[in-house]
Amino acid sequence: MKRHALALFAVGLWLASCTTHQEKQAQTFLDFTGMDTTVVPGDNFYLYANGNWLRHTEIPPSQSSWGTFTILRENALKNMRLILDSVANDKNLPEGSIAKKVGDLYASGMDSALVERLGITPLQADLQKIDQLKTPTDVLYFAAAEHRKGDGLLFRFYASPDDKNSTKMLAQFNQGGLGLPTRDYYFRTDSATRAVQQAYLTYITRILTLSGEDSVKARQDANNIMRLETALAKVSKSPVELRDPNANYHKLTLKALTSMTGIDWKGFLQQLGVTDQDTALVGQPEFYKGLSQQLKATPMPVWKAYLRFHLINNYAGYLSKPFVDASFDYYGRTLRGQQEQQERWKRMCSMVDNEMGDGLGQLYVARFFPPAAKQRMMELVNNLQKTYEERIRNLDWMSDSTKQKAIQKLEAFTKKIGYPDKWKDYATVKIYRDSLIRNIQSCDAYEYNRMIAKIGKPVDRTEWFMTAPTVNAYYNPSFNEIVFPAGILQPPFFYQNGDDAVNYGGIGAVIGHEMTHGFDDEGRQYDAEGNLRNWWTPQDSARFMQKAQLVIEQYNNSVILDSLHVNGKLTLGENIADIGGVAIAYAAFKNTPEGKSNQLIDGLTPDQRFFLSYAQIWRMKNRDRLARLRLQTDPHSPEMYRVNNPLSDLTPFYQAYHVVPGQKMYRPDSLRVHIW
Repeated sequence: MKRHALALFAVGLWLASCTTHQEKQAQTFLDFTGMDTTVVPGDNFYLYANGNWLRHTEIPPSQSSWGTFTILRENALKNMRLILDSVANDKNLPEGSIAKKVGDLYASGMDSALVERLGITPLQADLQKIDQLKTPTDVLYFAAAEHRKGDGLLFRFYASPDDKNSTKMLAQFNQGGLGLPTRDYYFRTDSATRAVQQAYLTYITRILTLSGEDSVKARQDANNIMRLETALAKVSKSPVELRDPNANYHKLTLKALTSMTGIDWKGFLQQLGVTDQDTALVGQPEFYKGLSQQLKATPMPVWKAYLRFHLINNYAGYLSKPFVDASFDYYGRTLRGQQEQQERWKRMCSMVDNEMGDGLGQLYVARFFPPAAKQRMMELVNNLQKTYEERIRNLDWMSDSTKQKAIQKLEAFTKKIGYPDKWKDYATVKIYRDSLIRNIQSCDAYEYNRMIAKIGKPVDRTEWFMTAPTVNAYYNPSFNEIVFPAGILQPPFFYQNGDDAVNYGGIGAVIGHEMTHGFDDEGRQYDAEGNLRNWWTPQDSARFMQKAQLVIEQYNNSVILDSLHVNGKLTLGENIADIGGVAIAYAAFKNTPEGKSNQLIDGLTPDQRFFLSYAQIWRMKNRDRLARLRLQTDPHSPEMYRVNNPLSDLTPFYQAYHVVPGQKMYRPDSLRVHIW
């Protein structure tokens, strides 16, 4: 499922006070203590808004970053804990009830003594199956069997709407099988990447040794696994290449796929539990050609070592302490710079949210998300949607025929706020208080069976792909929908009783961001029904790409850690969404009574409050290792450039903060990006 989320790693912090000012008796929703007013706003507005906070804030040892998103996530985890501690200890809950199941799932994760006693035992049956594999087909079919337990070995498989017929669900296959963050990590030779490669080899060796292998053999197996993964990486696409929806769309018959790859696709799908299908979507056929070659060329002992490592790796965070520590040292410490593990209760709250999110979500929204917040949010969404339509009608670079289709797509947006209208039914999920791994596999098998039951059926457009407590938002092109879970609908993004400047600068920009994903370089290729179809005239498409190139060049010149550049092509869609999102939110704000007034609050004009609110929602600090990882993998730009670059393209910002030529954020009008 293709989705464009607001943020993957983005973070910041919020501090609010409750002072009043003579201009207007009002609550203060902005953090003035975190500002650095010695910075000229037109030189670096991000530092002007956040510099004092950045200078005096330390990232907690158990975090790889710190700021708004992590703070809100911490708050959500605390709320989850209140719920889960209560239901886990309630002896009177009915058997089979949602509360009972999520409570028992949480209790099985919190029983660390039992987890330590079990060690790797919960995986022994699967490890024995690996030992018995004899042929390349056995390898592929074992991986398929593991997928049915929710263990995504070797390749990516899921049910998805057909990109070119969004009413029907099809089986979709994408590349996978790699342990390093992206395929490029296997081929880069800089010192930082070399260190990650070596740490990965050490990690593989450590996991295999913990599983019972001799240390010498484990080192040999680690090197062989790295060589196998490098071969798979050679036939994999880069993150930038994966952003082209047409280049990653291949609807093929099973007969054609068998001829193309040398894999028996009918038998393959049967092992995945998919029957009565004669076609599949394969994003990267070259990967499956290469996989077929490696299945035949790579010796069986290497394949067994590969499967053994990846099976254990997928569950390492839920096994006994030696496995948890090994996993943390690589994924937390090496890749992200995290110094300490998070407390167990936080990890287990996240586990319940991941495994039975709709069950926990029902309890969460009943306690922490009032109906009035949903109503206020819908008012904001509707205002931005109306404003977006006005701006499309007034575009000077788009023809009337394309404008008409763009407006049809905008009007067709499905708007989802807070939580689903209907929750998943977990009646068939069996949960036991004495087996964490068995519980995870039970939940994952339920999700898998639910997923494959959709294949060949009409698309259910009511489905959500984030849980209600999630601190994020997304646009889904196949559904043509914008989705805002309850988790993000809290300060500093959203104040139910906040003034319009703060709300439109915060959640308004988020709404505009997700709407703009429907019209970014990827989203614009999907029509109002969610089909991958060109609805643009050639001239309009060419003009859009000219403007997109300005965005690429603007962000290519953005630098972090002294010399590392943002990848303008990788981040293009998110950058267009940021630029469009704040512009649309500002225009919508100007349609409100407050936006039309000049009344001061906290000594600031409405426009100044709007832009300050926008800058402060992106307040964050990253550890250097995470910052490096994000540049290679994250389609979002670093937070400073999510503020400064979009605002440097927005003329009203220049007027609000008196930005003039010679200041660092000043861009000549010919270079300012105006797309939406």
